[in-house]
Parts: sequence; C-alpha cells; structure tokens
Amino acid sequence: MKAYIKSIEGLTLIGKADSGHWVPIDTVSTLDGNEGGTKPMELVLLALGSCTGMDVLSIIKKMHITLDDFRIDIEAENADEHPKVFTTIQLHYKFYGKDLDKEKLNKAVTLSQDRYCPVTAMLQKTVDINYTININD
Repeated sequence: MKAYIKSIEGLTLIGKADSGHWVPIDTVSTLDGNEGGTKPMELVLLALGSCTGMDVLSIIKKMHITLDDFRIDIEAENADEHPKVFTTIQLHYKFYGKDLDKEKLNKAVTLSQDRYCPVTAMLQKTVDINYTININD
C-alpha cells in the first residue's frame, strides 16, 4: 500500500492512497490551516470506526440479521502533553431494528475488535480501547 500527501496552502493538504480518492486534510486557521478538511487525529478515529463498522456489518450480514440502522459513536481523550496522543478511545455501537439477537451482535463486535480490524489491532498497542453495545427497537 502506498499513499501520497500534497501541500495545497499553509497546512492544508490533500492525500491519496491506492484507491485513488483524494482526501482533504486540514487544521484550524490559527495554526495556518483553512479549516477545509478533516484533521489528522480525526482521520484516525474515522479509520477506526469505519474499519470495525465494516467488519461488524459484514459479519451480521452473514448471520442473516437485518438492521434498520447502525452507527458507532466514538469518543477519545488526548494526553495533556505533546505529542497529544489518544489515551483512551470509547466506541459506542448502536444497532436499530426489531427483535435483534444481542448475543449475535455482541459476537460480531467482539470478532471485529479481537480478530479482524487491523486499525484496532494497531491502536490498542498504545491506547486503551473500550466499547459498549446498545440495541434499540
């Protein structure tokens, strides 16, 4: 896998990897950004959420579970000192649908967290990652 980062203006960047899609990356204007893209640490959280989310959705499809909706709310805390790495990440998996099997949903999330998601595997070496599962009718 390869990726490419290009400077646009100040700290505004664009990036592209093997998939060929450009991603705007930016920061606040007080740090010489243009506030026109996602911040790098936000991208880390989005990578984590999308990785585990794709796993979970794929697994529950194989389990023949039908959802009305699905989301993951993600909260993270940063260290006070530089580098301000994440110290904890909390994932809140939210499943919406009728008569959902809690055991199967728990299994799907556990498989993602413990076996399949490479972003989780990398991050959990340096940050405490926890999750909750919420089922809504």
